[in-house]
Amino acid sequence: MRIAIETRPGGPAPNEDWIASTPTTAIVLDGLSTAGLETGCRHGVPWYVAHLGGQLTAALATQEVSLRDALAEALERVAASHPECDLHNPGTPSATVAVVREGHERFDHLVLADSPVVMESHDDFTVITDLRVDSVLPDLRAEVERHETNTSEHREALQRFVTAQRETRNTSDGYWVAAADPEAADHVITGTTAIKDLRSLAVMSDGVSRLVTEYRQATWAEVFSTLRGGGPHALINTVRAVEATDPTGRRWPRYKSGDDASVAFCQW
Repeated sequence: MRIAIETRPGGPAPNEDWIASTPTTAIVLDGLSTAGLETGCRHGVPWYVAHLGGQLTAALATQEVSLRDALAEALERVAASHPECDLHNPGTPSATVAVVREGHERFDHLVLADSPVVMESHDDFTVITDLRVDSVLPDLRAEVERHETNTSEHREALQRFVTAQRETRNTSDGYWVAAADPEAADHVITGTTAIKDLRSLAVMSDGVSRLVTEYRQATWAEVFSTLRGGGPHALINTVRAVEATDPTGRRWPRYKSGDDASVAFCQW
C-alpha cells in the first residue's frame, strides 16, 4: 500500500490534528476544541493527540489485535500516563479517531465521531462516519452560527455551546469521542472491505471533508481526482482557497475561519 499524508493547522494556533502512517496503517485524530475553557489537564490537546496517536500506532502493529481493542488499549495507556490530571473533568482533552489497516486481501476500518473514512470503489464512494454530534444541542449550535467568526459574540456563543456539549460527551444521550475512558472504544464503527472491491481510500479530519459535506464545493469524485493528481497537499490547498472566499463564515457558518486539516490517501 502507498500512503501519502499531510496535515496543516487552520490558523496561528497549534495544530490539534494528528496523522501518521505505517506500511499497513493510516490514522487521523482530530482534537476537539476547548474554546478556551478549563480542561482539568495541564498538557493540552496537541499533547493528548500525539500521545494517543503514538500508543494507537504501537497497538495496531500486531495484526491479531482488533482495531477496537487497540483503541481501548491506547486510551487506557494514555490515561495512565497523566494521573495527576483531572481525567473526570468533562472537558478533558479528547479527539475523533479514524483508522484503516491493511490485512490479507482486505481493509479494516474504525471510526469514532465525525472524521471520515472515504472509500472509492470502481464505480461509487462510501463514506464511513458518525454524525451523532450534529444532533446535539441544535439551538446552541444555531446561536454560534448566527455570528461571524472572530467576533466577541461568536466566541461567547461558542463557549456556551462547548460548555453544554461537554456534558453530553461520552454519554448515551450524546456522542462518543476518544478521551480518558476506554469505554469509548465500545462505541466505534468498524468494518472490513475486500481490497479487490476498492480503487483507493482516504482518511481525513472534518477540516477536509467539509469541502464536500458543508461547503459543497466539490464532489467525492472531484476530491479523489485532486488526490490522484496532486496528493493531500493539493486537496488541502483547495479547502483553504474555498475558505478564503468566506473568511468570516457568512456563507458557511462555522466555529473558526479555517479548521486544522489532515488527510491520508491510500492506494495499492
